[in-house]
Amino acid sequence: MLVRLGLGAPVEQEDLDEFTQLAESAGVTVATTITGRRERPDPRFFVGSGKAEEIRQAVVETCAEVVLVDHALSPSQERNLEKLTGVRVLDRAALILDIFSQRARSHEGKLEVELAQLRHIASRLVRGWTHLERQKGGIGLRGPGETQLETDRRLLGVRVKVLSKRLEKLQQQRETGRQRRVEIPIPSVALVGYTNAGKSTLFRALTGADAYVADQLFATLDPLVRRVDLPGGSPIVVADTVGFIRELPHELVAAFRSTLTEAREATLLLHVVDASDPRRDERIAQVDAVLAEVGAGELPQVRVYNKIDRLDEPPRLDRGASGEPTAVWLSAAKRQGLDLLLGAVAERLSRFARRRVVRAEPRAAGALRARLHAAGVVRSETPLPDGGLEWLVDLPEEQARELASRPGVELLEPPPGAGAHQPCASGEGYLQSVLNPRA
Repeated sequence: MLVRLGLGAPVEQEDLDEFTQLAESAGVTVATTITGRRERPDPRFFVGSGKAEEIRQAVVETCAEVVLVDHALSPSQERNLEKLTGVRVLDRAALILDIFSQRARSHEGKLEVELAQLRHIASRLVRGWTHLERQKGGIGLRGPGETQLETDRRLLGVRVKVLSKRLEKLQQQRETGRQRRVEIPIPSVALVGYTNAGKSTLFRALTGADAYVADQLFATLDPLVRRVDLPGGSPIVVADTVGFIRELPHELVAAFRSTLTEAREATLLLHVVDASDPRRDERIAQVDAVLAEVGAGELPQVRVYNKIDRLDEPPRLDRGASGEPTAVWLSAAKRQGLDLLLGAVAERLSRFARRRVVRAEPRAAGALRARLHAAGVVRSETPLPDGGLEWLVDLPEEQARELASRPGVELLEPPPGAGAHQPCASGEGYLQSVLNPRA
């Protein structure tokens, strides 16, 4: 049974449809839906005593086994509703956590889900031990209820500490892998957007990776990172991230650091939007709010309006007042407009690069040569008489300065006619260091 109230306003049908899809994504069959309207939540049942009685009667009539409430319930409200209806009651956060526990595939993702679940139920343990409550007095008749609850809380706390330490170790390993990518100056691009906007389909179309694609909410939880070559041969790293949703629980935002870090550390964000969604502007605002919450709100974005095949519109590229690409309209499923997107990404990233000459002494030439060629930024290479090397490269200002600070490395202006790019004045604030992590 689904329950949703309109607080101060009628229930929006789109929100109810999304909650229904969320419930179906968890694998349940919807028996009935109950809606209502209140000015403010009821302290006891959240829905009010009259609506709570209506829910109880509907549970009996439909034989519902679980009541899903599209709101955040306090532990006492959840217990009161369960006691009244006689069935399990889950709020929105618990439902999303259940979906996450079904979808997590990697070891790190499973640990993050379990940690979020433990923190969510920490204040709800009392309902699991009602059979041990003290109901009788006298010698030999006092039950161990309070002792059992204390024991359970202690065990839960121990498990939380164990999971936290494991996640910290995995986070260090992931950070080590990220720093190795950072040491090679390859820009990173993260796909972000509302859940079910088509991010994984676009990721598969761009990278050819076997990403899981399904018409359901939260189909992708674990971050995937793949390399893609832009027009001209310059490589980038593309990351697929978890989809956002309305009223995403804060404990989930805090728990899924692995996938959200890929967005926070990206050079450029591709904000994927379902162009056929009638509430796409609202979805865009909700995604921007979550990005700001995780520290990625100031990163540059290119809007990707996906699923234009549902609108019978041709692919196109939109530009801003300064002439830079701001939005691409495409269909990832039909593979229409992907060339426009790759061109837009290349153009946005090239605005932060400048052509320079890098000269390295023999002692520094070998390691630096491997990194520059692996990044695909070398345009030409010239051996020097002393055994050193000289390269013509395209590098952002920040990375060029970091190179110049290395022993045995010298940075020079390119010769006339070398096709030097004019540096972008605002680029320094957009690009993060790819030679020195988080400089």
